[in-house]
Amino acid sequence: MSTLAHTMMTAARPAESGLAGPGDLDRYPYAESPGAGRVGPPPWDGADVELGRVGRRAAGNRGRGLHGQLVQQLGQMIVSGDLGADRPLVPEEIGQRFEVSRTVVRESLRVLEAKGLVSARPNVGTRVRPVSDWNLLDPDIIEWRAFGPQRDDQRRELSELRWTIEPLAARLAAGHGREDVQQRLGDMVEIMGHALTQGDGITFSRADAEFHSLLIQLASNRMLEHLSGIVSAALQVSGGPVAGCDRPTEASLAHHARIADALATGDAHAAESAMRQLLTVHQEVERVVPAPREH
Repeated sequence: MSTLAHTMMTAARPAESGLAGPGDLDRYPYAESPGAGRVGPPPWDGADVELGRVGRRAAGNRGRGLHGQLVQQLGQMIVSGDLGADRPLVPEEIGQRFEVSRTVVRESLRVLEAKGLVSARPNVGTRVRPVSDWNLLDPDIIEWRAFGPQRDDQRRELSELRWTIEPLAARLAAGHGREDVQQRLGDMVEIMGHALTQGDGITFSRADAEFHSLLIQLASNRMLEHLSGIVSAALQVSGGPVAGCDRPTEASLAHHARIADALATGDAHAAESAMRQLLTVHQEVERVVPAPREH
């Protein structure tokens, strides 16, 4: 077993700590949006005096600081519909409600503007933009939607995107015999097998996410690599209550092993077929795509 594989096996957090994505073992999944399912006026039109403190507590838990947490909190509120389209966002009011400085508010709104969630114009101020203007491929927006009122639509759409992206990546990857990446793919399969026997869903999820990231990297297509964040986000939000990637099952493990073997032998058709089989392991994928046909 390589040093990488051993490190991932021994570095797993307890199950309650959350899921880390590939290359980012200290990243935590987003909590469910506080506004999900709520009806009525936006939170700061009412008497929710805990709103700012919620952001401050969660920032400590995620290790992202006040700036990162304010981006997350406002982003979730916009995506969940608590802050509807064309809603004005007054920096002074946000700063008071969330107990943060004007600098933190200003930088947070810039991040949200880059994601297409808000727009800032002279003499008009900052306003929430309609869904049609959002960057729906942004990993943060993917996660916010997946844990908000649109969770079912988001997971279905992500499944459809994965069905388009990953079989192609598997086919292209079979034509590139990079031994270092092939070794790491094998390591990830080994880690997943060990985690499955130990009932360790967190380590399984980490190795699974890394496997898919490596596969897209091996495809040597820069446009596909640009979409790797979508796959990573999809893996993080497609699992069950534990939060994770593919559910730890023998079937999932076997399909990953088939993909790795096909890539090692340069069999593009087998790699693509095995990836399609893997993607049909989940019910949400089976609803939107037909089972693959063997030729």
